[in-house]
Amino acid sequence: MQLFLNATSPYARLARIILLEKGLAGDVTLRWCDPWADDQALLDVNPAGRIPALVTNDGTTLSESMLIAVYLDSISPSVPMMPPSRLADVMHLAGLGQNLMDAAFTTVIARKHHGPEIDQSELGRRRQRAMQRIIEQLGSELNESQLTPSMTLGEIAIAVALDYLAFRLPEVNWKEEHPALRKWHGVVIARDSFQQTAFV
Repeated sequence: MQLFLNATSPYARLARIILLEKGLAGDVTLRWCDPWADDQALLDVNPAGRIPALVTNDGTTLSESMLIAVYLDSISPSVPMMPPSRLADVMHLAGLGQNLMDAAFTTVIARKHHGPEIDQSELGRRRQRAMQRIIEQLGSELNESQLTPSMTLGEIAIAVALDYLAFRLPEVNWKEEHPALRKWHGVVIARDSFQQTAFV
């Protein structure tokens, strides 16, 4: 298999963490690329030019980090990241993580192309409010006593999103305002899969 990615995308990092957690990293060639440069190899596997993109062993191309995660979970014999007995809860957390990631990533990209004043636009303010609401909800729902040795897709998505906030939007000061969430996050990111894929 091949995984197209870069080092600063939270979506690519999610896919890479799944590979490591599922014990599939040795089966995948990492194809580092710049999605903003219309990299032809990436466009050949994902005409949208977005990462991550996965090419399976039979040549099927997959895009979107959550769909790639579901596929990788399905082909690994290890403990499922979406256990049927907890499916609704896992998908609930995965949705919160995806929404937080989307709001943060879109904020970063909007600032890159339009400057920091874009935060004062209606869409910019809407993204800021969404991030605050999601963090508030996560702060009330998560604590370190809930964690088990095997990670779920929802937990990984949330931890990646929170890490991306700390990396790109440190002014969103969730760690001081939500100490229980900070402790939960600290336990998750201590895992080897997170350490190997840290944002740079």
